Amino acid sequence: MEGLTDVPARWITPEGVEKGTDTICIEEALSLSVSNGSDISFSLGVTMRTPGNDIQLVTGLLYSEGIINSYEQISDFNINDDKIQVIVSDIDEGTVSDFNRRNTSTASCGVCGKESISNLLHIHGPALSKSFTIDSSIIASSIDLLRSQQKLFHDTGGTHACGLFDINGNLLFISEDIGRHNAMDKLVGSVLSKSNEIFLESYIIFSGRLSFELVHKARRAGISILVSIGAPSSLAIDIAVEHGLTIVGFAKNNSMTVYTGRTRIINS
Repeated sequence: MEGLTDVPARWITPEGVEKGTDTICIEEALSLSVSNGSDISFSLGVTMRTPGNDIQLVTGLLYSEGIINSYEQISDFNINDDKIQVIVSDIDEGTVSDFNRRNTSTASCGVCGKESISNLLHIHGPALSKSFTIDSSIIASSIDLLRSQQKLFHDTGGTHACGLFDINGNLLFISEDIGRHNAMDKLVGSVLSKSNEIFLESYIIFSGRLSFELVHKARRAGISILVSIGAPSSLAIDIAVEHGLTIVGFAKNNSMTVYTGRTRIINS
């Protein structure tokens, strides 16, 4: 399976020592750049990710940072090993400096290399649905479904997952990566290539904690409900309150904590 590799390992237990090979998740660099195909070109730096679905990863990243507003703006992808250049024909030269990154983004950091997060916080998406609600029992069953579909995690225990579900708890899209923000970008990129209207009547479940980058990416896409197996950060909650998102944390074992947007979660 793409994104996996085997390495020598030694297991030490009270019963003794066993030698063999273990399957782990790959973490590799991907160099990103954007061009209008002629006179404008700039770098988005290097991001560390799990190989696989790289086009979706880059598409989601460009959308979340406001470089594109739709998939149709992308003319082409130039792929050369660990480098991807995205051709976006209508790049505005006056805003190129807003998008430059200065260094490497690690797998645990979605905004590393950015000089400021203020530009991100001013990027908006479609109006969030105020009528979309979901039953807490459906969220509970969706968590089990997401876990059953985490193929990379099943083999390695080393990846995060991001799942998009409809109102009935059906899994629409799933993505995995060693980085939480990468998993989100891959999912957003996958949906954008179909129709971003899918986001308006669906919700997302994350396999780990909920940071502000993930809330920003969801807000940008038009997702109104975010559910996390772990805890949200203070800034994640602040952004959710400001923009009207629903944040649910510690969703496991048929229980959950609703932090913001409580009216969207129904307890039947």
